[in-house]
Amino acid sequence: MKNSNAHTERRKRFDRLVAVMHKDMYRYAAWLSRDPAIAEDVVQEAMLRAWRSLDALRDDAAAKHWLFTIVRRENARYFERRRLETVDIDDLTASQSAMLAATDDADLDEVRAAIFRLDDEYREPLVLQVLLGHSTGEIAELMNLRQGAVLTRLHRARIRLKQIFDSDANDGANIHAKA
Repeated sequence: MKNSNAHTERRKRFDRLVAVMHKDMYRYAAWLSRDPAIAEDVVQEAMLRAWRSLDALRDDAAAKHWLFTIVRRENARYFERRRLETVDIDDLTASQSAMLAATDDADLDEVRAAIFRLDDEYREPLVLQVLLGHSTGEIAELMNLRQGAVLTRLHRARIRLKQIFDSDANDGANIHAKA
């Protein structure tokens, strides 16, 4: 009976601390991996790892940071373990090519594409701050950096995004001018 009670309490703690963070964990994994299917795998592995090591979490207030660290490490493990299959875009069928071009919101797709063009060292802190709402202190802890380094990366990420948008706008203007 005592063991069953302990398991029930552990499960309640897990649900309270971890299960409620599932959507945020997925969004973070999706931005890290750039692939929804991989993100699902990463989050599943992260949830398993969190369950196994739940007793190691001493302070429940640190659960968010702890979980995001697990997701980040699981993402790295995923890419260490797997060799991803590549496809030559020129060999796609017409229906497969149409799927690549499918989009719901052109502006949103443009922003996502620009963010994906950033180097990982700039993209990750930007996503953590803008998409997931982390403070620079939290990002510093998650990425194992000093807060000043996070601020520098965020600043450079924004400058680089501006350059990408300016460059794309100039390219578009040049194309229309030549037409």
